[in-house]
Amino acid sequence: MVTNRTDINNLLTQMRDMKAQASGGNEIQPRSDVEAALRVGSDNKANGATTPDFTEMFSNAVNAVNETQQTSSALSTAYQQGDPGVSLSQVMVASQKASVSFQALTQVRNKLVEAYQDVMNMPI
Repeated sequence: MVTNRTDINNLLTQMRDMKAQASGGNEIQPRSDVEAALRVGSDNKANGATTPDFTEMFSNAVNAVNETQQTSSALSTAYQQGDPGVSLSQVMVASQKASVSFQALTQVRNKLVEAYQDVMNMPI
């Protein structure tokens, strides 16, 4: 249970880092492969642009969630096939990471849809 708490804190840290990057905060050095995938605006900064591209940021987040789910699926399959290098705890932690990241992405999508609907319902 403590491991899941650490994973949630890690996810919250990643979300705060993304928020800081989106608001023009200091460049944050990635601490893992997932955070490197979530890095925002690296191509834009190389081209001289200063604002991160929202579509790129959202695409990177979707790709990171997809990668987390694929890793979870691969560990689950390896455990089911009897791979001695994969423990049940690894499978469960990966499954929970995938679940939490997917739920977070779903909530972001829901908020985006809600914001779009609010804008569309504004009187002109």
